[in-house]
Amino acid sequence: MDSWRRLLCAMALGAPVVTASVTAQAATVIAGGESFALEQTLPDVRHLWVTPEDFTRINGFVLKPEGACFEDICIPLRQNEDSELFVKRDGASWLNATAFADKVQQAYAKDGESGVWSFGQVPVTRKTFLESAIAPDFALKDREGNVVRLSDFRGKKVLLITWASW
Repeated sequence: MDSWRRLLCAMALGAPVVTASVTAQAATVIAGGESFALEQTLPDVRHLWVTPEDFTRINGFVLKPEGACFEDICIPLRQNEDSELFVKRDGASWLNATAFADKVQQAYAKDGESGVWSFGQVPVTRKTFLESAIAPDFALKDREGNVVRLSDFRGKKVLLITWASW
């Protein structure tokens, strides 16, 4: 069976479509309010396979023996065999950032022509913000040009009014 037929069969079965060896493939990722280049990813027509270090840059989760962890949250992830989330190629570990995003309900989008991936915030990582009901600190200039921080008003009642021309 030629390589295209194998690729189409694997896609139809929902199997990871990753080549047996590493071929350097660059990508650009937008995540956490910043943009960064990934020098090497595994070639896959549907998913973004990245190194553990780049995985952490994308979503804040760190690969540990027990799985992918963020603070006190750990999502089990088998690392002793290939799966839809993890593979080993040429002695290196690779994580499927998009399949993981699907599992944790992290929004993402891909521009296939330019090789740019954009990842939103992982909802479970915002849990403490929602439970505490405390707005994150930010700074803006007032009408006189002075920088005002929300934290300057901590403990006081604050009314925020926003407006946009559109």
